[in-house]
Amino acid sequence: MIAIARFEVPLASAAQFRAQIERAHQVFSERDGYISGGFGQNLDDTQLWTLVTQWANVGSYRRALSNLTVKMEVVPLLATAIDEPGAYDSSTFTV
Repeated sequence: MIAIARFEVPLASAAQFRAQIERAHQVFSERDGYISGGFGQNLDDTQLWTLVTQWANVGSYRRALSNLTVKMEVVPLLATAIDEPGAYDSSTFTV
């Protein structure tokens, strides 16, 4: 499965946000079932950012979200994401 979270970040906060999203990605990457992922700033609207992670299955992602480190370091960031569905089937996803 693929999890996508999008964020709207004022330009004045971009450096601080980058450090937070970098750490969130690192914490996710240490969880069982994590396959790949990354983050980036939109090229057309530099206030938009995304965090994209690929997981072995939806259970792996949900277990990662229940991990204490994720709850402490990632969930607060995810709570600031744009409110929209973010879980996608990746059965046909290739990189």
